[in-house]
Amino acid sequence: MSSTIERTKVDSAKIITPNGLTYQQPVGLFINNEFVKAQSGKTLKVEDPSTEEVVVEVESASSEDVNYAVDCAEAAFNSSWSTRDPRERARYLFKLADLVEERKELIASIESMDNGKALALARGDVELVINYIRVAAGYADKIGGRTINTGENYVNYTLREPVGVCGQIIPWNFPLMMLSWKIAPALAAGNTVVLKPASPTPLNALYFASLCKEVGIPAGVVNIVPGPGRSVGDTITNHPKIRKVAFTGSTEIGRDIAVKAAQSNLKKVTLELGGKSAHMVFDDANLEKTLPNLVNGIFLNAGQICSSGSRIYVQEGIYDRLLTSFKKYIEENIKVGSPFDESNFQGAINNKSQFDTIMNYISIGQEEGAKVLTGGVRVGDKGFFVRPTVFYDVTEDMRIVKEEIFGPVVTISKFKDIEDGVAMANDSEFGLGAGIETENISTALKVSKKLKAGTVWVNTYNDFDASVPFGGCKQSGYGREMGEEVFEAYTTVKAVRIKLD
Repeated sequence: MSSTIERTKVDSAKIITPNGLTYQQPVGLFINNEFVKAQSGKTLKVEDPSTEEVVVEVESASSEDVNYAVDCAEAAFNSSWSTRDPRERARYLFKLADLVEERKELIASIESMDNGKALALARGDVELVINYIRVAAGYADKIGGRTINTGENYVNYTLREPVGVCGQIIPWNFPLMMLSWKIAPALAAGNTVVLKPASPTPLNALYFASLCKEVGIPAGVVNIVPGPGRSVGDTITNHPKIRKVAFTGSTEIGRDIAVKAAQSNLKKVTLELGGKSAHMVFDDANLEKTLPNLVNGIFLNAGQICSSGSRIYVQEGIYDRLLTSFKKYIEENIKVGSPFDESNFQGAINNKSQFDTIMNYISIGQEEGAKVLTGGVRVGDKGFFVRPTVFYDVTEDMRIVKEEIFGPVVTISKFKDIEDGVAMANDSEFGLGAGIETENISTALKVSKKLKAGTVWVNTYNDFDASVPFGGCKQSGYGREMGEEVFEAYTTVKAVRIKLD
């Protein structure tokens, strides 16, 4: 058994962030409340995408390490964690939120260094993390069942119970936020977790693990195992002791996970996958408010958001005026560069592979005959920076309209009326997010009902709240993060029926 092998502890590394903050970065796998060496002896190099320089190397897990982590998580679940007073579990989470809040500037700085996003955006991510951990903690003692009346001869009730060990696989675009969306509800419901961060962005996951230990969360409840997706991710997906897997990432990998999870032990699955979301602008929209909403919709986090409004549909009455205003607004207001220069709105693309993908799609759009309103070029010769890019005069069959680019690239199309615009917006295999810009409440309500998307924003975009559920439909996945709805995935229902004498 892997659990019988003695584990070698690993010391942390001293790191100085680009804005001058010094801290100790854990670099070992976090299993059973210890940072330990990977059995394979392999490491992952972590780069700063804004400089392309290696920040540090962390241990890279193998299947054997995942098995050990699962054994520890199962032991923790079967001890007192799953059955203790839920208010006690909540207290750990509240303490954890307090500690994140106490160190929020450092944590935001780690996020920017690791991911490449603008520091101001990273600070916003950390605030949402703090709020969400507290919201999830508040549900801990409210996850209950119900009574069912079937007449005087019976008493019937249901219980909501934790599912067990949960495997969690998160992406690189929002490393800390995705971690909190996975770990907080799982723990509040009484589960234990084995989480794999994305290989390019493991730093905050490991730092967060150190905070879990600091607040006293029992050994084995939280385990963090950075490593390759095709070994670590597959082991999590196929593991017979893992009862639920949560994945955020591409539709292709999500489909593979769904199949393997079913073939292994029919574990529960939630998938938050890709998107190609429509952002509709009606003739009556207030352009002064709409322009920053369009920017947040697609250029926030350099477009590396699954729900990005990467297809803008503009009603024909204001189409030409919006093109002119949008170009001017972007070129005057959206600065691109170092995430630690607080005048920059957009930081770096997270990794070279994604940078190359984005630049290739820009070339494809030009070859397809789309016109470039602004952008379309790299910024500088060091770091993965792309100028915000807007294509117009596109046709709906173009690849840049149909396929997820996952970068700061948007297309603009024209529509006539509600029916025409909704038909264009819904003509996608994805269904994660959508946006509506209008001053008419009837239009907003009518179109919101018609759009096939998990979240519809009206006169705002990519505007998340810790109490509002988020997730997709169609090939954008199933299941929800946040809100009360998330606990459906982290609990199982037991019915009790008692016949009375």
